[in-house]
Amino acid sequence: MRIKGEVVRLKQDDNINTDYIISGRYKFHIENPDELAKHIFEDLEPNFIKRLGSRSIIVAGYNFGCGSSREQAPLALKYAGIRVIIAKNFARIFYRNAFNLGLLLIETETDNIKDKDLVEIDVDRGRLKNKTQGFEQDVKPLPGFMKQILKEGSIIDYLNKFHTFLLPKGTR
Repeated sequence: MRIKGEVVRLKQDDNINTDYIISGRYKFHIENPDELAKHIFEDLEPNFIKRLGSRSIIVAGYNFGCGSSREQAPLALKYAGIRVIIAKNFARIFYRNAFNLGLLLIETETDNIKDKDLVEIDVDRGRLKNKTQGFEQDVKPLPGFMKQILKEGSIIDYLNKFHTFLLPKGTR
């Protein structure tokens, strides 16, 4: 699996909690995920959704997704068109919620990735190539099971197809 695109670097990028991703004033009152998506990062950057535009890769620092375990945060990101979040590390419950919903998270060094850099991620090889700055680096590898969930779209799609949590032969 390869994903390429221009990144949006968050202006505040460490300790992005789930309330920064989608404020409680929305996540408790808006049920439509398309509507929820219009309000991501509003408390950090009121015009973030405009700055995002058609870009689908977000870059952040340490501890992305800390805070509550509600699924509205990764769901709102996915419905906003985000395909990948690259960060130094993620809060673990956010990490699993995101993958269960089919949102790819990549853990790697991010200090060297700037806003509007063009990157290409080779998930299978565990490599990130920054085409703008001309470097490559390793990313934390993903287990086969999580790659399979992403391939199917979400954990629900995976279970609907395979009716089990066991990996199909040849995907380990």
